[in-house]
Amino acid sequence: MADAAALQAILQAGVAAGHAPGMTAALAGPEGVIQAAAGVRGADNASAMTEDTVVWIASLTKAVTSAAAMQLVEQGRVGLDDPVARWLPRLAEPQVLEGFGDDGAPQLRAARAPVTLRHLLTHTSGLAYDFFSADLVRYLQATGASLMGAEDPDIPLLFEPGAGWQYGISTDWVGKLVEAVSGERLDAYVEAHICGPLGMADTTFSPGERQNTRRASVHQRLPDGSLLPIPFAMPPVPYFAMGGGGLYSTAGDYLTFLRALLAGGGPILRPETVAQMGRNQIGPLGAGALKTSNPALSNDYEPMAGAPKGWGLGFLINHDPRPAGRGAASLAWAGLANCYYWLDPAAGRAGVLMSQVLPFADAGVLSTFDAVEALAYA
Repeated sequence: MADAAALQAILQAGVAAGHAPGMTAALAGPEGVIQAAAGVRGADNASAMTEDTVVWIASLTKAVTSAAAMQLVEQGRVGLDDPVARWLPRLAEPQVLEGFGDDGAPQLRAARAPVTLRHLLTHTSGLAYDFFSADLVRYLQATGASLMGAEDPDIPLLFEPGAGWQYGISTDWVGKLVEAVSGERLDAYVEAHICGPLGMADTTFSPGERQNTRRASVHQRLPDGSLLPIPFAMPPVPYFAMGGGGLYSTAGDYLTFLRALLAGGGPILRPETVAQMGRNQIGPLGAGALKTSNPALSNDYEPMAGAPKGWGLGFLINHDPRPAGRGAASLAWAGLANCYYWLDPAAGRAGVLMSQVLPFADAGVLSTFDAVEALAYA
């Protein structure tokens, strides 16, 4: 692994190419930890992007929420194959969307199998995001339902639980399950049982003054390639989507979480639990390919395109080694504002890159992430 100056040079090149106003990254390996930042916190904020800049990490939250749920599994308070209806009444009688009638009305039927925690952790529940499902967009338009309110959304499954892989609000429901089983609100649980023990002082669902003075702006890429700063803030706690995408953090804080997983989970999880989370749980079902239904939020995305991939209890898993150095059975995922991480247990390496750019799967930011990963194995 090269030094921080080499990492900073990669980020600076990405900023100079217009991939983002600023980026921050952190790498860990057997040699130690390096961090770097480049650019500014926003097109509307000339403050330098620093290693401690706070960003909205969106779906990087999912791994943290998954770890919280697995703590409760370790304690025997919930089982992976327990139907979650015991704690989540909204999922007690799930409906499967089979299509739409000639009048546009959704056609639904009762699901034949219950939704379990394993289904939620592996995105095999049938629950989707509207921005990755045209069918769900059509359903929401027909019914007036929404995924963005404070209430638990009442939406159908797109297939029988366990019959497919569909990225969506499953991990948001995992967050609700953590609350129901533990008796604690999710923000309090994560602070007490994950962020606190790991010393992740800047990882929070509700940034305070100390974090807000270091926040980066979120940007929308315009058709001409320029970046427009946009008003952005997650809703006040509590809100439904906390578990799937509600956290703010820094590259260094998130690397601390990844390093804990590299080290076998201490002090937040047992080694055998971390190993289980990193094993493919979905058999031959493919995972990871996303088809956008809202180009303003996301481009189409298929990480490691064409390579066989699975899904563990919270992570994408590549089955084969990758050219940049990532070994087989590495774990990874990403956040909507173009934040990305990977975790390579066999090599003892992990890395995270953070920006604040929409839509997701920005080609420029992804090229920077590829360069960051290659540096980690240089």
